[in-house]
Parts: sequence; structure tokens; C-alpha cells
Amino acid sequence: MTQPLPSLRTLREATTAIARDAAREIMRIYAGDLGQRIKADQSPVTDADHAAEAVILAGLRGLTPGTPVVAEEEMAAGRVPTLDGGPFWLVDPLDGTKEFIKRNGEFTVNIALIEAGKSVLGIVLAPATDTLWRGAKDLGADKSDKGGPFTPISTRVAPAEGLVACASRSHAIYSDLDIWFRNNGLKVADRIQAGSSLKFCLIAEGKADIYPRFGPTNEWDTAAAQGVLEAAGGEVVTTDGRPLLYGKPGFGNPHFIARSKTAR
Repeated sequence: MTQPLPSLRTLREATTAIARDAAREIMRIYAGDLGQRIKADQSPVTDADHAAEAVILAGLRGLTPGTPVVAEEEMAAGRVPTLDGGPFWLVDPLDGTKEFIKRNGEFTVNIALIEAGKSVLGIVLAPATDTLWRGAKDLGADKSDKGGPFTPISTRVAPAEGLVACASRSHAIYSDLDIWFRNNGLKVADRIQAGSSLKFCLIAEGKADIYPRFGPTNEWDTAAAQGVLEAAGGEVVTTDGRPLLYGKPGFGNPHFIARSKTAR
């Protein structure tokens, strides 16, 4: 029988420590041979993906025994946990593997807790800069730089002069985005390219306003960052305006828009 979960405040502190342990493993490998190879789905994977996931799985299973963990490399190996409608974890141990291989620093550790389809706790850590964003339902969102104290973050009111839009470092197709912005009556004043979950975090801390994603993603790619963004006052919705939820068959996401609530 699954044990009751600790409070979100307790889980937030514990998963912060777990993410930092995983980040140390990632940076250890980042300094040397990455062990790069190609998975069956033709996406890249490295020794760091597996090392970080091992740390996170051990930490979460010790923290919340019996709570399912859906993790990217476990899924790739065919180890799919059974979900019973209760809480579960979504883990991407190294989001932005392509950026990791390029050694541009734009990769993150992602840990999220899902309850009733919603991301109620999200931890996003950028190991290369030692920057950590986190958010939890009813606790707000905060950020720590280089292991320092956490300070609150929140989304901003969209500027009258136009939005700052985020695009993926490896998937930016500006013509498609331009058409979407124009069709939705949105004025864009500037753009930021960033890898992995950093785009959500830029919106969460008020440095950007919107990130439309019209390509394939998996639930572990977005859950942690959505937890941060929503706790900071933002939202993530599908193209028909419905909340992006988790625990879907196959764990794939539809197209979505991450944004501050005033970026409409």
C-alpha cells in the first residue's frame, strides 16, 4: 500500500537536494568523456543521462516508497510503471541532451510531482550555471543562484510595447511562429532562444512572456517547468485553451502555449 506523501514543503526541500546530487553527477561527466550514443528512437543519450537518473530514482524511491516514477531513460528501456490514479513522479534527468553534447550549458535536471493530472511540484536545475528554479502549489515559486538563498519569482504583466517570446534552441521555426502570433493578434517585440526547460523559467521569473511549442514533446520534458511556471502565476495550455495535464496514454504532449496570464 502506498504511504501518504509528506507535505509539499517537505518534498520541495528533499527534491531540491536530490536534483543537486544529480547535477553533480552530470557535471562530473560534462568535464570528460560524455559517453554519447543513439537510442532506438534516434535521439541522443549520454552517460550523464543514466547517471543522473540513477541518483534521482534512488532518491525518490527512498523519499516516497511505492509512488510510481516515470523517468525518461526507464521508459526508453521499456520499464513503464503502472499508474493507479494516485500521485506519481515525472523525471527528465537531463533535459536538453543535444545542448549538453554541444556543451553550451543549456540543459536541466527536471523533477515533477503529479497529482490528479496536475504538476503540483516542479524542480528545474541548470547544472552548468548552478541555477535552480522551483515551484509548488500554494507555496509560490523561487530561484537560487550558485547555491545561494532562494528568492521569490513571479511572472510579469505583459509589456504594452509587445511580448518577449521564447523559442527552442534546437527547434526554432520563426515563420510558423510568426503566422501563429499574427493570427492570434499578438505583438512580439523581442525573441529569446533557449534550450530545455529554461524557456518556462524565463517566463516564470518575468524575463519573457510566452513560449508556443508546436512540435512533439513528452510529459517528462515539461512537467517540472510547468510546476514552476504555474506556481509563479503563469499557465500552460493546449492550443484550444485547456490546461496541459499529465498521465496521458503514451505520455506524449499535444501542442501547447506556456505564458504569463496576461500574454493573450
